[in-house]
Amino acid sequence: MTDIFISYARSTEAQAQRIAEALRALGYRVWRDDQLPAHRAYAEVIEERLKAAKAVVVVWSAEAAKSQWVRSEADHARTNGKLVQLRVDATLPPMPFDQIQFAELGDWTGEPDHAGWRKVTASIADLTRLTSANPSPSQAPQTPPAATPLALPDKPSIAVLPFKNITGGQEEDYFADGMVDEIVTALSRFPTLFVIASGSSLAYRGDARAHGLIARELGVRYILDGSVRRSGARVRISVKLADAPEGAQVWAERFDGVLEDVFALQDAVADAVAGQLAPAIEAADIRRARVRPTSDLTAYDLYLRAMHREREFDAQAVRDTIALLDSALDLDPHFARALAMAALMHSIPEFLGASETPEESHRLALDLGRRALSTGSDDDQVVGIVSNVLLWVGEDIKAADALAERAIALNPRSSFPWWASAQVKLFDGRPAMAIEHWATHLRLDPRSPYQAFITGGTGFGLVLLGRFDEATPRLREAIQLLPQHLFHSTGLAVACANLGRIGEAKESLRQLTSAQIDYMLRLLRDPAHRELVRAGLALAGADV
Repeated sequence: MTDIFISYARSTEAQAQRIAEALRALGYRVWRDDQLPAHRAYAEVIEERLKAAKAVVVVWSAEAAKSQWVRSEADHARTNGKLVQLRVDATLPPMPFDQIQFAELGDWTGEPDHAGWRKVTASIADLTRLTSANPSPSQAPQTPPAATPLALPDKPSIAVLPFKNITGGQEEDYFADGMVDEIVTALSRFPTLFVIASGSSLAYRGDARAHGLIARELGVRYILDGSVRRSGARVRISVKLADAPEGAQVWAERFDGVLEDVFALQDAVADAVAGQLAPAIEAADIRRARVRPTSDLTAYDLYLRAMHREREFDAQAVRDTIALLDSALDLDPHFARALAMAALMHSIPEFLGASETPEESHRLALDLGRRALSTGSDDDQVVGIVSNVLLWVGEDIKAADALAERAIALNPRSSFPWWASAQVKLFDGRPAMAIEHWATHLRLDPRSPYQAFITGGTGFGLVLLGRFDEATPRLREAIQLLPQHLFHSTGLAVACANLGRIGEAKESLRQLTSAQIDYMLRLLRDPAHRELVRAGLALAGADV
């Protein structure tokens, strides 16, 4: 039942444990001597495990080189052709092991792309394939071959495994299982995620196998697991998300609550987990897409690359994003999110002062937005993006607001609809509500990649509320992060002018063209807000 036996000296127990955990994350069954049973002679168990193992990983160190046990285990592995050796300090393996290749892991701290670690895993992969194909009589009986791994879906896929009940007692299991049910239900509302039903997930209670194996059985990339600890009325819930094929942790969080209402607490945690998990998964997929060769990208990969480029938010970034989205749509003309993002990109060149033919850009944006809605009317992100397209091209603000509200109703646990709604509310004369919606977005996605937009948007909202002192530090911060954004320079010019800081107001005004100023005033649908901004810009010296 063992794929890998780890041999090491006691002084390197921490390194051996790290190696074991990393190998388990890759789907291997690993044994080391911290698993010795209390009722059997340890020499007998070690010999049994050595014979059963397909590969023996020897961790050489100064102490290991002097250990008779490590040398004996290494000799057994060498004799049977299943030795994989590495060293974690400057000590050379003793004779005759110094004549065999070994990996250098002295500076390894768990990175999957470390050269020494890749050498170790490549050797293990070769040995496990060889022993599976040519089992020797001395090996322990092999377990039945696993079912053929399911192919990964064409969108991010996740299974939520049963949470560990650390408190103990079967009467507490209902709460842990309820958490899994609630989180699965919450995640299922995200159309971009493929989520394994909780009935299948809960079947893995007590399964100690590595995440990699379970993920392959279920046909998913991501595994979410967690634990529940209860002390009186207080409950602590810890969750962590792992990319199973890569054996890497993507995200982790801890939630504390009071068990006054079980179902309310489950709902609150499910909302928080779902809201933060979807952006974490998208960020992980974006990182993976960035390192893949261009020739291997699918339409979804191209979309992810476009999403990453779009966040640079300048004229060249917009052009590059459109090119990537066009390539994605060549592969899949009905890709709703790519259509929506393409619509958004064609709606904002005037915003950046980079459009020579704004009417043509707006016409194309509306056409792409309609196509996106026709195929993605139930996708909260598609609906939210198109609401902003209508805003930027100057369409009916009430229609834009209706779409933003519909996006929130489709999935209130998703962070993006709140972001999209905040933009619409700001220009529809409701800056206080816009600021609230940006705050909700940040509660659901605390590490939002749109921090600069949120900081600047909040600052601009404070300007419209007449709170100029509060607005200026936020707008200055936003300009540092994203100097080319129209909100930021306009808002700072108006705020400083109203505070009597005309020199600073004029400096901000230099960032804006007359066309951008005209466009900004047209975006403000509320007459009082439009006049406040116009008057502030006039104080700063603008010809408005």
